[in-house]
Amino acid sequence: MDRPHLRLAAAIGALLVALLPTWAVAQALPNLSVLRVRYNTARTAARPDGELKVQLEALDAEMAEASRLGRSGELRRLLARGATLLDGRPWTEVDEFRHSLVLRAERVFADSTRPFTVRLEQIYAPAIALTAPVAASVTLRPLLAQPPGTPETLTLTEVSRVPRDLRESPLVLDLDLARAADGPHELSVSLTQGEQPLGQVTLRVTVQRGLDARLAALSAAAAKAPEAVRADITYPLDFMRKVNRGLVEMTGFDLGRELDAAEAIGAQASSGRNPFDGRTGDFERHYLLEGANEIMPYRVFVPAKYRAETAMPLVIALHGLGVNEDSFFDGYGRVAPKLAEDHGFLMAAPLGFRVDGFYGSRLMVSDQAEAERRDYSERDVLEVISRMRAAYNVDPNRIYLIGHSMGAIGTWALGAKYPDMWAALAPFSGVGAPATVTRMKGIAQIVVHGDRDNTVNVNGSRAMVAEMKKLGVDVTYIEVAGGTHLDVVMPNLPKVFEFLATRRRQAAATAP
Repeated sequence: MDRPHLRLAAAIGALLVALLPTWAVAQALPNLSVLRVRYNTARTAARPDGELKVQLEALDAEMAEASRLGRSGELRRLLARGATLLDGRPWTEVDEFRHSLVLRAERVFADSTRPFTVRLEQIYAPAIALTAPVAASVTLRPLLAQPPGTPETLTLTEVSRVPRDLRESPLVLDLDLARAADGPHELSVSLTQGEQPLGQVTLRVTVQRGLDARLAALSAAAAKAPEAVRADITYPLDFMRKVNRGLVEMTGFDLGRELDAAEAIGAQASSGRNPFDGRTGDFERHYLLEGANEIMPYRVFVPAKYRAETAMPLVIALHGLGVNEDSFFDGYGRVAPKLAEDHGFLMAAPLGFRVDGFYGSRLMVSDQAEAERRDYSERDVLEVISRMRAAYNVDPNRIYLIGHSMGAIGTWALGAKYPDMWAALAPFSGVGAPATVTRMKGIAQIVVHGDRDNTVNVNGSRAMVAEMKKLGVDVTYIEVAGGTHLDVVMPNLPKVFEFLATRRRQAAATAP
């Protein structure tokens, strides 16, 4: 029996398992949804058989049980084991010990004039028998190029005896960062038992001399600034707070650049000038999302030809899982902003509250916390649209929604929920619920997918397009022979923008 809802669940389950940056530990542990997508994608590509297939199927059952019971540490252990097996290596007691380790700190943005404290902990109990004392070496390595003659790494301290159970007794390390250069660093703790290496755990730390004074000055500037730019000034403080509390990962956040930008906005605001008035090109804005009480970033592009007296089209771009609002601006060869300029489009890209927000989609929601996150993700998109319409002369009949991967899922979810808002939709490498197509039958769509996509199976788009054709939707489908999950976006963006440029919102987009 054909069960579309089961195929859909499988596709989303695969997506919820793959774009993890690395297996390394950060202040906020790597996002579990992203981690699982990376694992499932690797497994799909490997096409395991024989004994490996049997082992992975047993792991699947254990993962399902760990998820059901909410045992995140155990789930991380199982995913690490599966990834090791897929890499063609046996899973050993040392592997299990290494993946149990995590470094945590009260703050990972460090003022090098102040002491810095971290804790070495474990997220689960490994089975290894530690029969001799365990020692630790703590080093700091800059992640940016340093002047000639600068040491590649700084040894911060050595510890001769590490507690055997780091869940019961974490190892607290008080470190002096006075010799560290400003910028991002990798703090590493390497463990050994006698001559036997037991593994290494890392934590990304950003060092800035005089950081606390700069933050205090920013806070004071924001208090005096107009409400319209206050969030733009305080965004670095809010983001750092979330990273330090483990709510989000530091990935992609350039502290020096963000502080410089916020200080520049504060300086201009102090002279009575709004630095965004009349600005064109590519820049970032921020606002306070009510309810969540967090400052949200969103990327904006205003074409040079923009004039306030002329209504212009608006493209809303939704990023994929694990990346952020910069994706359609800085990724895919930076093609999208150039196309927006060529076609005379305004463009905006929301974060969607979190990198795994799913823009309000209700596919595969596992618990109340996830449902709340998706609600905020949807609200973030709608708020960005509202702010763009308030700030610019947007043609209400030419608002377009595009998205890749998770963003494509969001495109179809928001397309169905708010069908009267959109002139056209453009999902890349996505999956949706065919039953929702009837609500979108008045919206033109261009759909792109590769037939060798190991992250989101091409059948997800095929099923949606088949339903569209059945209902007479204005749809163009581009299935890329040999196309993978990522490589189909950049080559097809020009076709997508050309398609959008010829479509306008219909008077009645919804089904009866």
